[in-house]
Amino acid sequence: MHEMGIANSVLTAVRTAMRRVPGSYPSKVGLRIGQMAAIDQEALRFCFEAITRDTDLEKLSLEIEFRPLRYRCRSCGHEFAVQDYEIQCPNCRSLETEYLSGDELELAYLEVEEHGTNPVGA
Repeated sequence: MHEMGIANSVLTAVRTAMRRVPGSYPSKVGLRIGQMAAIDQEALRFCFEAITRDTDLEKLSLEIEFRPLRYRCRSCGHEFAVQDYEIQCPNCRSLETEYLSGDELELAYLEVEEHGTNPVGA
């Protein structure tokens, strides 16, 4: 289950970022996950909750932004979400299309709250 490794990497990134912002606490972390990233969102949520339970990051919430597979037509410029792996432009039927997004796995944002001390350990 690579979702556990991803959840652990997210928490490592959060802890690293929080060392740069003394006096604050992370409240929400957002991930952008593409359709083709082969990540089970529910498994990732489960892993995230399991490794934050009973820790100083237990209240940290995970938000996931799903990104569908998207292409752009080089002929007419139409951008579209790919359905059933069909990359032909639904507007002009051209096969001259280019990939835009859909395989992302990125830390999109980290929301923090300011407090007197930073409870996040090293």
